[in-house]
This record gives sequence, C-alpha cells and structure tokens, in this order.
Amino acid sequence: MSNQSGHSNHKWVQPHDPANAELKLQQKRPKEPTFYYFAYGSCMCPVDLKRSLGENTHHYIIGTGILKEYRLGFYLCSPTRNCGVLDVVKDSKASVRGVLYQLPLRLSEHLDIREGVSQGLYRHEIVDIHCQNRVYKDVRTYVVVNKLAEEIAPNDWYFNVVLRGAVTCGLPEEYCWHLFNHMYQLQQRHQEQQNMRSA
Repeated sequence: MSNQSGHSNHKWVQPHDPANAELKLQQKRPKEPTFYYFAYGSCMCPVDLKRSLGENTHHYIIGTGILKEYRLGFYLCSPTRNCGVLDVVKDSKASVRGVLYQLPLRLSEHLDIREGVSQGLYRHEIVDIHCQNRVYKDVRTYVVVNKLAEEIAPNDWYFNVVLRGAVTCGLPEEYCWHLFNHMYQLQQRHQEQQNMRSA
C-alpha cells in the first residue's frame, strides 16, 4: 500500500509562470516595423492576399474601414486577369469601404509586385481611414495610374473574390449589395456589347 502512495507527499514546484515568461519574451523581442494598408478590392479577402504575400494575413487585420471622398470604379484592364479590376477615384460625395491591415514592412515589396507598381499599373496613394471610431493617418492604398475612359467589367473569378472578401470581412450588407450590383451591371453591359458585335 505504501508504495502506491509513494508520490503523495511529493510536491511539484513550478519555477515560473509560463504566461508571464512568454509576456517577458514578447517585451524583449524587437517589434517588427509595420505599415497600414487599406484594401478595397480582391485583397479584402485574406485568403487571396495570402496567395501573393506567402503567409496568413488574418491576424494583421485591424478591422473594416471607410475611405471618405473616393468612389470605386473598374478603370483598369488587368493584363494577368484579363478583365476589369478595381480602382478608387476622388469623389467628394462618395466613400469606399474595405479592410484595414497593419502589415509587416517586409511584405511591402510583395504587395507592390501584386499591384503591378513596377509596371506602372498602380501607384501608392496615402490616405486617412476611418476605422473603429478613430482615424488612421498615413495609410497606403493603391490607385490606377492610367485610368480608362470608362469602366470595364470584371470576370466571374474576380467578381467572386471581391464579393467573398467584402462578405467575410463583415462589410455592411447594403454595401455588399451595392458592390454586387455594380459588378453585375458592368457584366451585363459587356455581354450586350458582345452580342451586338456578333449579331
């Protein structure tokens, strides 16, 4: 009987609190330089953004944000996607909703590659973003350099990625419907033009 309870009087002493030790490690670890990035198109979808940046981006999301005095438009035909892709254009009566990220600076170059900055497709635009009852200054977003005279329709793949991003990140239902309708109308117009050409 005595050897069954041989360990009953032995007390394990934990030398430190693991949670506290982890906190101290985090405090000692140098903070990585970051930048704010506002996504309003396909990059609203963290899954699609991960494809370009090579790592999970969910934990870099601050929240949904509003870019005031701009509106959405499809003023670029993407050479890689072969369809219309999103842009923002200054408009004092409008606003654009999207996702505010705080990304590590090491991902900046990857983001520029994705947006075709070196090819002159998009350029940086520094904006203010309204998010969670505060205004974030010096936020990077991307705008089309050489805008088309009129909007061009997205293809089904781009349509779905943009809409999935808007819904999953929690943009208001009314805005998601507006986005859906905008893209749908452009596709309908494109289809009508195709029909007229082939008639």
